[in-house]
Amino acid sequence: MKKILLTGASGFVGRALSHALSGEYAVSGVVRCLARAPESVIALQVSDIGPKVDWSASLAGQDVVIHVAALAHGKARGYEAMRAVNTEGTLNLARQAAASGVNRFIFISSIGVHGNRNEVPFRADDIPAPVEPYACSKWEAEQGLVRIAEQSGMEVVIIRPPLVYGPDAPGNFARLVRLVESGLPLPLGAVHNRRTLVGLDNLVDLVRVCIEHPGAANRVLLAGDNEDVSTSDILRHIALAMGKKPKLLPVPESWLWAGARVIGQADMAEKLLGSLQVDISETRALLGWTPPCSFAVGMKKCFG
Repeated sequence: MKKILLTGASGFVGRALSHALSGEYAVSGVVRCLARAPESVIALQVSDIGPKVDWSASLAGQDVVIHVAALAHGKARGYEAMRAVNTEGTLNLARQAAASGVNRFIFISSIGVHGNRNEVPFRADDIPAPVEPYACSKWEAEQGLVRIAEQSGMEVVIIRPPLVYGPDAPGNFARLVRLVESGLPLPLGAVHNRRTLVGLDNLVDLVRVCIEHPGAANRVLLAGDNEDVSTSDILRHIALAMGKKPKLLPVPESWLWAGARVIGQADMAEKLLGSLQVDISETRALLGWTPPCSFAVGMKKCFG
């Protein structure tokens, strides 16, 4: 049975991976608090995931590392703090993994490496153009991982997911849920943007495939559902899954953009009104993979 070291095992994605992989692999889950460790894994406690951590004991005998842990965007920390964890911390772990004989290193990056908005769906071979500190720190880590793979022979798999939704999802999805829960009419009924999301089950399944699939070795893989949706679609599905009636007012998008600029909320408007599509055709072709869960079913699982 292959041995896997999974960082961030108590987080939103890490916990789901812990449960999905533990029956097939011997999973050691790295957590900062043992009390929060999933019961399905061998819990390993670390104080942090920065650039000075000694991973030698945790890496001994491991075949694969799945690096999920990160200092997330949305937290009140600057770029240097994110870089220390997401870039230098990642590369510190990867160097030690290669030295310990780990065969494959799977890194959960971010679609933000490509940018925050597009008119043509992002492809894995597009020139990176990260904007936010989180995405910049992930892009720097990716570049370092490629060099480590070239120098050591350890296989590296980079996965760039867009917004991940699922039960108790944090971040921007949680904000959308709170908007619906408020019961207030939302002026987003006429928003016809196109966004690619990825359901938690779909992302977990993609990572599971990448553990052993030879086509994943040393590749950048874009994640996503098999369909794109608008912000108004997302809000309607959230409301219906929660047993609520959607309250969406058809305010013209041009008015919303103008209002957001006036009150200094252009970044928030970008997330609500802009398009961000992801082309997963290469991922599907390389791995023979299809996202197993539809958007509608994934939404229902969020509140089921």
